[in-house]
Amino acid sequence: MTPALAVDGLAKRYGEATVFADVTLRVAPGEFVAIVGESGVGKSTLLNCMAGLDHWDAGRVLLAGKDLAALDDDARARLRRQALGFVFQAFHVLPHLDVAQNVALPLMLLGRHDAAAAVDAMLDAVGLQGLAARLPQQLSGGQLQRVAIARALVHRPALLLADEPTGNLDPGTAARVMDLLIAQVRAHGAALVLVTHSEAAAARADRVLHLTAQGIADARG
Repeated sequence: MTPALAVDGLAKRYGEATVFADVTLRVAPGEFVAIVGESGVGKSTLLNCMAGLDHWDAGRVLLAGKDLAALDDDARARLRRQALGFVFQAFHVLPHLDVAQNVALPLMLLGRHDAAAAVDAMLDAVGLQGLAARLPQQLSGGQLQRVAIARALVHRPALLLADEPTGNLDPGTAARVMDLLIAQVRAHGAALVLVTHSEAAAARADRVLHLTAQGIADARG
């Protein structure tokens, strides 16, 4: 079975400073992997490299079996649109679009004509029924993160990358958002790679990996 994500010997440097080196991992379809590590070790940078949003200095990244470095910018963007969803700590919803329009963005970029039905089903799944016409500034932090999760999953990607998705939420809301995120990933059969400082969030993963400047290893021994 082709991994949802394969990373081999990945290294990232800023000038003479090594952020991380020799990062190798495989993420199977449907697997939930949490990545933890000290602040500044490059967890978010690693996630951006996995998505092909940032460049790396050595190694390779295969998304859905395709080598990102072998693709030009247009092909890489198309692959991201088809195979990847991304959830950010800061939500990154567009303030001038309503909830339904924000969630529909991945489908519109793919030229899908079933956007309305798919968005309605996704909003129901994440508990945002009746809020489709609301603007982001009318929502709570927990609701905004639900919008972000719905947007990341509406096009049924093979891989979801989540960068501190509960970092801006209070503990109770964070737990509910994690419940929702995990439930939706399992329902869609997507792989999930989660970068987090939250021990509670990491404890729910199938595997927990610890990132250091020297590489990545199983945090549970």
